[in-house]
This record gives sequence, structure tokens and C-alpha cells, in this order.
Amino acid sequence: MNQWLAVVGIGEAGWDELSGAAQSLVQQATLIVGGARHLAMLPPTIQTERLSWSSPIQATIAAILSRRGQPVCVLASGDPMCYGIGGTLLRQVDFSEMVILPAVSAFSLACARMGWALNEVEQISLCGRHPALLSLLLYPGARLLILSADRQTPAQVAQILRERGFGASQITVLEHMGGVKERRIEGIAAAWSELELADLNSIALHCISAGDTAQSYSRLAGLPDAAYQHDGQLTKREVRAITLAALAPLPGQLLWDVGAGCGSISIEWLRSHPQNRAIAVESHPTRLQYLAQNAVMLGVPSLEIVGGRAPDALQGLAMPDAIFIGGGLTTEYLLEICWPALRPGGRLVANAVTVETEQILFAAQQRLGGSLTRLAVQRAEPIGKFLGWKAMAPITQWTVIKNDQEMPV
Repeated sequence: MNQWLAVVGIGEAGWDELSGAAQSLVQQATLIVGGARHLAMLPPTIQTERLSWSSPIQATIAAILSRRGQPVCVLASGDPMCYGIGGTLLRQVDFSEMVILPAVSAFSLACARMGWALNEVEQISLCGRHPALLSLLLYPGARLLILSADRQTPAQVAQILRERGFGASQITVLEHMGGVKERRIEGIAAAWSELELADLNSIALHCISAGDTAQSYSRLAGLPDAAYQHDGQLTKREVRAITLAALAPLPGQLLWDVGAGCGSISIEWLRSHPQNRAIAVESHPTRLQYLAQNAVMLGVPSLEIVGGRAPDALQGLAMPDAIFIGGGLTTEYLLEICWPALRPGGRLVANAVTVETEQILFAAQQRLGGSLTRLAVQRAEPIGKFLGWKAMAPITQWTVIKNDQEMPV
């Protein structure tokens, strides 16, 4: 099939900024799709049928797909492949049917305005996404570029910075970059009060911490135990780091965290890469609250939480690339349900504390292979005027990679 779908990036300068090739694609289209702002940039000589984006967006995409084979042009802000509509369309239209002509992205323009190197800054979009995502990127000295959802986003960002101990951070709001209405507003997060802003804005952020009050954590596994709200059902820091190493997350993979407790394993799985996905399964109502609160506080609001008891709660979930079982090993048929659900080549890691759960892991290892590891951790704690070693409960860990085996009956 020919390249019937054109995706054309357009900047604030509008029609006159488009290349000859981009203008030709717009003029040849029998349907032009875009936001009201983009469609208003077209010259009056173009009388082609126009369609504005709907909410939800899928209705408009369905209208585009109904014209398959006819020349359709989609107008997008800046670079359509940078947190833009281009990626969304590519999930439903084969690339061989498309031509994509980007304009300069908002991130590139912002770097030019700030004198920052694009490869040295963190980049995030908060358009239609939870502002808590910002928490994952905060650390002293960080430089961030943020695509705002609307005029309210800078105030939301400032509030998060204050709450996390980064109130001294410098905020620069860049409006309508590349157009005649371009404007720059600067301030400090602690004193941010600017509300008269344009909906079309991007934020350049230089993170400055307020000493010990700043909440910033490594993206590596093994966050401090104090980073989590919990009722005692927490995989401790040292064991957590070893467990994540055994799970070995790769970008874009899906984890089932079965018996998730306060969610420390699934949260740190998600923190390891922005494309990762995780489903936390937990039945205890208080721990479900901790799960949701911890996910937001630690910058991974995308964590999917399933309230219910495994294995029943596992029915209908997407096929995982990895499974962690941190609780409920004595539940009948739990392993028998988890193992067939695991994607071939995936990893299953289970931790046991009691003799009974150790016996289950030993029997599973005899059937399916894998490795058994005994983890013993001691922490130095005060004994009167001195320090002594206090042992944590030892952990037996089973790690196995699924090939073509099935759980024997």
C-alpha cells in the first residue's frame, strides 16, 4: 500500500515555516487532522475537509483509519515522534504506509533558549500523564525539560519540588517558542505564584536541593527501607537489591509482583526503566493503600494494582516477562498457575522465610531446575554503649528461567 498517511510537524511560525515537501503533503490531502490551533494556521486557499482531535482521541484515529488508502495529513506540534501523535499512530498503522516530516521539537528549542546540551538533560512529558512521574527524575543538579499539559502544570511542578525538598530549584517557563508570542517567565519553586500563563508552554528546571530535606533516590535497586510506608511486610533493602538482580529487568518488560505487600519490588522494577510495566497483586486492604501511596511518592504512578488473592486474582492478566512471589507460597496451586502464565524465556523468583515455604521451593527446584540461594543479612545495632550484630530472618531464594518446561502434575 502507498504512503497514504502523512504526519507533518508544525511550529509556532505556522504555514510559512513548513518546507515545500510538507506544504505539498498538506495540499494533496483529502482530509487534514489536527488541533484547532494547527488547523487555524492553514491558509484560506486550502479548503480541504478538516477534522479536529476528539476526546478520547481514539474516535479521531478511527476516522483516520476509515480513510486508509486515501491521502490523509495529520498536523502535529513540533516533532511528532517526541512524545507526539506519531508514536500513537505507528501502533495502528504500519510505517510503510506513512511519511513523517518533523519540525523542531520543543525540547530542542528549549535547549537553545537555555544554553543546555540536549543529551545532558532529563526529558519528560506531563501531557495526559501523572505529575508524580517527576519525582523519579529529581536529584541535586538535575536539569529537566518538561512538556506541560496546560497553564496549571508549572504550579503543580513547583508544588512537587517544594514537597520533595527542592524548593530552591530554578523554574523557567517558555511559552509559544518559535512564534511571535514567545515569552519567558522565571522564578524559584518555593515562591512560585505565576498563574497567568499560556496553555502552550514547556518548563526548564534546574534542581537545587535544600540539604538533608531533599527526597531523591538512586534508580538502582535497594532503596532505603524508610522510603516506603509499610506495616512491617517489607522486603528489606539488602534482600530487595539481590531479588531485583535475580529478576534482571529489561526495558519494556512486564512483572507480576504476587503478594506485593507495600510494593517495593514492583516499584523498584518500574524505577529501573521508564518503559517497564508492573502489576502488583495484594489482598490486604491497608497494604493496597500503601502500594498506591508508595508508587506515587517514588515516581511510578503507572504501577497497576490488583486487589485480590492469588491465584484467582491472576486470571486475565497480561502475560508477564517475570514473576516475583514474595508471599502466599503455601496457597494451593499458586506455582501451578504462575508457571504456565510466564512468557517463554521469562524469570520466576520466589523468596521463602518459613520451613514450609522452603520445602515448596525445594520441590519446585527439583521439578523445574533453577538455583536455590540462602541469604543471611546482619545489621550492626546498639547494645548499650556498643554495637552488636542483629540477624535478619534468613531468606531462601529460588530463581528459574522458563524454557519449554511445564509444571508436572
